[in-house]
Amino acid sequence: MTKVLIFIVAYNAEKLIQSVLARIPASLLSDPSYSFEILIIDDSSKDDTFAQSHAFGRSFTACPLTILKNPKNLGYGGNQKLGYHYAIDRGFDVVVLLHGDGQYAPEELPNLLKPFSESNADAVFGSRMMSKVAETGRSSALTGGMPLYKYVGNRILTFLQNSLVGTKLSEWHSGYRLYSTNALRKIPFEQNSNGFDFDTDIILQLHKAGCTITERAIPTYYGDEICHVNGIQYGCKILATCVNFNIQKLGLLYDPKFDLESANFQYRPKFDFLSSHSLALRAVAPGEKLLLLGCGPYETVTPYFERTPNISVVDQYLDDPLRQRSIEAWEADLDTFHIAELSNEKSYDKVLVLDVIEHLRSPEAFLADLRIAPRTQGSTIVITTPNIAFLPIRLMLALGSFNYGKRGILDRTHTRLFTFSSLKRLFEQCGYELKTIRGIPAPIPLALGKNTFAEFLLSLNNLALKVFPTLFSYQIYLEARPIPTVQQLLKNAQSHSTSELERLQNGGAAK
Repeated sequence: MTKVLIFIVAYNAEKLIQSVLARIPASLLSDPSYSFEILIIDDSSKDDTFAQSHAFGRSFTACPLTILKNPKNLGYGGNQKLGYHYAIDRGFDVVVLLHGDGQYAPEELPNLLKPFSESNADAVFGSRMMSKVAETGRSSALTGGMPLYKYVGNRILTFLQNSLVGTKLSEWHSGYRLYSTNALRKIPFEQNSNGFDFDTDIILQLHKAGCTITERAIPTYYGDEICHVNGIQYGCKILATCVNFNIQKLGLLYDPKFDLESANFQYRPKFDFLSSHSLALRAVAPGEKLLLLGCGPYETVTPYFERTPNISVVDQYLDDPLRQRSIEAWEADLDTFHIAELSNEKSYDKVLVLDVIEHLRSPEAFLADLRIAPRTQGSTIVITTPNIAFLPIRLMLALGSFNYGKRGILDRTHTRLFTFSSLKRLFEQCGYELKTIRGIPAPIPLALGKNTFAEFLLSLNNLALKVFPTLFSYQIYLEARPIPTVQQLLKNAQSHSTSELERLQNGGAAK
C-alpha cells in the first residue's frame, strides 16, 4: 500500500478551498492500493480560508484531514517546505502538491499517481503544454484560458531553462507536482527560495541528484484566482538561478542548495586538455626522478608513471595502487611533513606541487623546508594554484558576493589565495629563482564535456589570458629553483676553501 499525502497550499482561498477538497475523487480515496491523508496549510491568509477548511472537515470522513495555519506568511516556497517535511517525518511514500485556488484539477490525481507504481518515478509533473485541441490544433493551455502573454512567457522561459540545464521538460512552471519522499530526502529543499522560484530550485536539485521527472498532460483552468507572481521579477530570478547552477559546475560560484556531491569528493584528472595537470606533465622528461607532493588518487598520477617509473609520493590519503607502484610513499599531512628530514640518498629532478599550496596553513614554512631539503637541491619546483584575481571572482566581489564551495578557486579547504604578483613575491622572499610563470585557462571541458563548443571556449580563454594573464587566468603555473641559503653558501665556501688549500699544498698552481 502506498502512503500518499495530498498537500494543499492555500492563501486567501476561502471561496475555492471547499470546492478543491470536494473534487478529489472519492473513488481514489477509497482505493485499497493507497492510504491517504490530506494536509492543508493556510499560509496566514487574510480571509476565512482556515475557517472554511474546518467547516468542510466537520463532515469529511474519506481520509484523515489535517488543517494548519502559519502565524506568519512564509511564502509559496516556505509553505512547501513545511508540507514536505511533514510527509517525510510521517513516513509517506508520495506527496502531492495541490493548490487551494482550484487552478489545478484534483480529478487528475489518479492519472498523476500511476507513474509511481508503473515506473518508479521520482517526481511527476502535470504539464499544461503537452496537449492540443484536436479540432483547432490550438494549445489546450490557451483553450483553457491561459492568457497569451503567460503562454508565450512560459514557453520562452521553459526553452531557455532546458537549454541552460540540459533538461527536456515541456513545462517548468506548473504547480501541479507529485514527489517521492525518497527523492525529497536526497535534496536540501529546505535551503530553497521561499518565493515562487522554489519550483525552479527543486527541479535543479532533482536534476543534479539524477532523479527521474515524469510529465503527464493536465487540463488548464484560469478562473477568478488572484495571481501573486510578478512575472518579470520571477523570470529574471529563475533564469539567474539556472545560470548560477551552470556556473557552479565550473567552480566559479557556489550555492549550498546545489551541493549534492558526497563529502569524499575527489578532484578529476585534467590531462586531455590545457590545464594544470597537462602543463605539469609536459614539464616531466622521460626517466626523471619525481617527487609528487599532495599527489591525490592513483588516477591523477598514472600519466606520470607512463613518462617515468622513478616517482615518490606524499599525500594524506594513499590508495593501494599508488603505494605499490611508487618507489617511495609517505602518507602524511603536508602541514606537518618535513621534507628536509628525508635522507639525501637520491635527489629529485622535479618536485610537483599541484593545487596544494593554497591548502597549507603556512606556505612560507613549507617553501622554507623545501628549500633546505638535501634531496631537492637543484630540483625544479613546479607549482600550480588558483588565481584569485580571475575575472569572474572580481565580478563577484564587485557585486558584494564571496563564498566558498567544494571545488574551484574558492574551494572551502583553501587557506591561502594568490594572485600572480603575490605568488611571485612569496617565492622570491622564500629564496627561489623563478624560471617560468604563466596562466592556465578554466577547466571548461569538465563542466561542458569534451565537445567543439567547450574547446572553442577553452581556446578563447587561453587567448585572452595571453593578453591579460592576471585577469583571465583561472590558475597560475610556476616553475622555480631553490637558491642556496646563506648557511649553504658558507658551507660551500668552507668546503671549497679546504679543497683549494689541499691543492696548493700538493703543489697545485693558483687559478
